[in-house]
Amino acid sequence: METVKRALNRISVEQIKLELLGNAYNSSSTFLGRLDPRTLLIWYVFFAIAPWFVYNRTILLGMFVLMVITTILSRVSPYIIFILCLGLISQIGWMFLVSLFFGGGAESLLPMLTLTLKLSVISLASITVFSSLDPERLSDGLSSLGVPDAFAFSLSYGYRILPTLLEEFHQILLSFRLRGQRPLKHGILYWRTAAYYLRIIVLVFYPLMLNTAKRSRTTVEALETRGYTYAVKNPQVRKMKLSYLAMKRTDWAFIAGSAVYIGLLFLAGSAYPNLLY
Repeated sequence: METVKRALNRISVEQIKLELLGNAYNSSSTFLGRLDPRTLLIWYVFFAIAPWFVYNRTILLGMFVLMVITTILSRVSPYIIFILCLGLISQIGWMFLVSLFFGGGAESLLPMLTLTLKLSVISLASITVFSSLDPERLSDGLSSLGVPDAFAFSLSYGYRILPTLLEEFHQILLSFRLRGQRPLKHGILYWRTAAYYLRIIVLVFYPLMLNTAKRSRTTVEALETRGYTYAVKNPQVRKMKLSYLAMKRTDWAFIAGSAVYIGLLFLAGSAYPNLLY
């Protein structure tokens, strides 16, 4: 428990906010961040859909290795990787316990391994792309691919406002802590303290949602005042906004390299389908 307590003391809301800001606005310093956003989005669409139709564990393992490499190249925050690993472990853990409850055994781990590889590939692809695109480039990339501008802007706005919401969540949480009293005794495995903080976190979401609704209305009024709707519908403004997008030699090389790797991976999977048995 002391080890867990020391580890939790190193994690703060301020540190998490800085990591989110770094992921959202420091993407241009990485190799993937310098690629055209359309390249990354097309690449992501393939790796977000294809794993669901693949059951060859050799191919899935090769995709997982590629995703690990791209995640390292995009310099993803350790907090995000930790949350991903925690989610995958907890999901597979409760599924394995359910299978044991209904009479299953160790043989049920193999199908779960296939599902884990699929989820890992899709999750790492998502982390890679969204860590390599800042909100503005993400919105412009979606708009250039034909996605409705309102949806593209909404996604970009949510991505951009996430650190602000986290800071406001922290402030409301501190106000609840100032007006309340934590348990005098922690209890076994700190269950009293954990229950206290979980209750506060649930209560924090009500004022947070109200403040978010107020902020959204203010944002909409500010955008309309500056002519957002007119600019979205004007083709000249749209052309000017997306004029910086260009597929360069590195973009084509990245797509070609990924295609060649996937082709070789499918050949290896057909030759060695039972690599993970």
